[in-house]
Amino acid sequence: MLHTRHINQGFDRGRMSGLALTTLVMILAAGCGGEKKSQSGGEPVIASTTPVAATDPGRDVGGDVGSLERVAFDYAETAYKEKRYGEAVRMFTTYVDQRPDNRWGHYMLGLSAWKSGDLVSAESAFVRTLEVDPRHLKSLLNLSRVLLEQGQPKAARARVTAALSVDSTSGEAYRLLGRIRNALNQPNEAMAAYRMALSLDPTDTWSMNNLGLILIQQQRYEESLAPLARAVQLDSGMAVFQNNLGIALEHTGRFGLATTAYHAAIAGDSGYTKAVLSLARVDGRTEDTTLMPLDLASLAASFDGEIRTAKVSATVTKKDTVPPER
Repeated sequence: MLHTRHINQGFDRGRMSGLALTTLVMILAAGCGGEKKSQSGGEPVIASTTPVAATDPGRDVGGDVGSLERVAFDYAETAYKEKRYGEAVRMFTTYVDQRPDNRWGHYMLGLSAWKSGDLVSAESAFVRTLEVDPRHLKSLLNLSRVLLEQGQPKAARARVTAALSVDSTSGEAYRLLGRIRNALNQPNEAMAAYRMALSLDPTDTWSMNNLGLILIQQQRYEESLAPLARAVQLDSGMAVFQNNLGIALEHTGRFGLATTAYHAAIAGDSGYTKAVLSLARVDGRTEDTTLMPLDLASLAASFDGEIRTAKVSATVTKKDTVPPER
């Protein structure tokens, strides 16, 4: 599922002209092919065993331009919102050919290409956006994501560091920095970045999930329970969160609670194979009766209090600022 938040920043404005009318005609013609809707791959995030495909907030669309150019842009944006990503790519390609200095056209072309599965074209479009506006925060963040998906974590790190130079209070940027550091095999630095993200946004469930998963990978199962319990408390319908909480509970010997979490994961997504396999794995296992009772709600509340009061300092280091790999 794609999550979008409308933004209020203005688009580059231009006067209505014959060029705008030409743009509109070309875009409308490009959109008449009736292409089958593409499938969204989403954004990879850390998972308990193998990467899980899931989306993460932050791919913004919207804004306004003027006159017929606004109509042309809106047609292309509508194709994007309706997940007709191939059409959106063609329309925005035509749009930026006519308006090469409009950063929002390049930005939306990047999003459309990304969602259509063309990472190379998405990277190129985001780079072009940044040539027009080097401080375009969303392009810096989404270019970081694209580079990460292409297996270029060092290049992604340079871009997310640039994003933090634009907005040092961006929790989204710190969450991305956590993913990048983990991809660079720096788990402790990754956890520090996730905690920084949480200090900026205590409701960031993906940072909680990813923090908990690194702890699981380090076999620190008891420690992983609190952030995962809080993520589930905030979003109980997210199958990935429930499954990961179940794994942490299972590894601490709490098979009853693990079973409940796996059932909740399947309720959230009946086709989530990982949760089905997890449930089968704990079926019939006998729990150690000497274990202390566990109150997940109390653990979640404790974690929430911890991140709201923690004094977390920004930890972007010199090694984070490297030239992009080409």
